[in-house]
Amino acid sequence: MSNGIGWIEVAADRPAEAEEFYGALFGWTFADDDDSVGPDGRPYRIVTGPDGGAPLGGFYGTGGRAPQQAIFLVVVADVAAACRQAAARGGEGLVGPQREPSGLVFARLADPAGNLFGVFTPPARP
Repeated sequence: MSNGIGWIEVAADRPAEAEEFYGALFGWTFADDDDSVGPDGRPYRIVTGPDGGAPLGGFYGTGGRAPQQAIFLVVVADVAAACRQAAARGGEGLVGPQREPSGLVFARLADPAGNLFGVFTPPARP
């Protein structure tokens, strides 16, 4: 799914409260991602919908060291190219492009109005 929303990410100073809220509201469940941690040093948490299907996104604790936010991430074929295109249109790169050990490539950006969003390319399938 290129150029579609492929992930949502929530960062919260009080992640347990955020999980309780979204879990009760939408039936989401949460599990630790053993490969990633948030700024608060706790594991990044993978979100799954009530159908138990593919992961929908992630939650992480900020520990007061990162902004609280809920952002969407769009699947793109080339993260670096998307960053260049965003900058040419008045956007700003904030993080990345960054490559994870899994092969995932992502970047966080701001649109010209300052709204945060992200882009990513999933790891290649084995």
